[in-house]
Amino acid sequence: MESIVVTGVSTGIGKATTQILTERGYRVFGSVRRQLDADQLRAELGEAFVPLLFDVTDEPAVRAAANQVREALQGQTLFGLVNNAGVAVPAPMLYIPIEDFRKQIEINLTGQLIVIQAFVPLLGAEQALKGKPGRIVNISSISGRNGSPFLGAYAASKHALEGMSESLRREMILHGIDVIIVAPGPIATPIWEKAEHADLDQYKETEFYAPGMKFQKYAIRNGQNGLPAQTVAKVALKALTAKHPRVRYAVNPNPFMSWIMSSLPKRMVDAMIAKGVGLKKQSLAR
Repeated sequence: MESIVVTGVSTGIGKATTQILTERGYRVFGSVRRQLDADQLRAELGEAFVPLLFDVTDEPAVRAAANQVREALQGQTLFGLVNNAGVAVPAPMLYIPIEDFRKQIEINLTGQLIVIQAFVPLLGAEQALKGKPGRIVNISSISGRNGSPFLGAYAASKHALEGMSESLRREMILHGIDVIIVAPGPIATPIWEKAEHADLDQYKETEFYAPGMKFQKYAIRNGQNGLPAQTVAKVALKALTAKHPRVRYAVNPNPFMSWIMSSLPKRMVDAMIAKGVGLKKQSLAR
């Protein structure tokens, strides 16, 4: 039985990916932060699921989990690593608390590298292991190439993740380990429930409050009407198993519209977004 590590599996894309992988006969080591989630998933998925308890930013805990997986592999290589854990905290860039900015960079970027460094020996960088080199699949976002207002910190982390992934992919040629990006657009996951309860009242006295509330409603509606998490899970499976995988898979509910938007001049897109959320200059009080 081939083994795969997936981070952030308690809900959403991580859980859907774990489900489809166990259904296909893989053993999944899935990271969660709470024992309750570990117990529930174990009961739901059976012996093919092995919980790992860690936060991706906790380096000692991640390395301890890697040792746990090493023992279970018994000298074999790890088939794959899916870096899925992430967080989005909406805020205008001029007023976002630096703590919130750092949190998103730490979880969405630094945490991914912590996990990669801990598990890459098991993927085949350690020559003594038996088996073919595995693959790394990093779950990015449409925000990895586009920056939406009020999601600047999240977009910064995902842009950086994609740049890091490209550099890493070229470095890992040395070990035969491929690095693939999966970049979803709006997906119907619990992250939108969290967005609905995001506290924008702290920006009530700023010029960004009204546009921010409008964007929040748009983002929530867009996410709730997005693709199911299982769609992304199937693409992650493809990235792990395809004979000749792409370097990047975009997963979007409306590929044609995404193509149109990417083809328009940036200034035109800026104007369309500004009009949509009320960021036009003349709307500011003087």
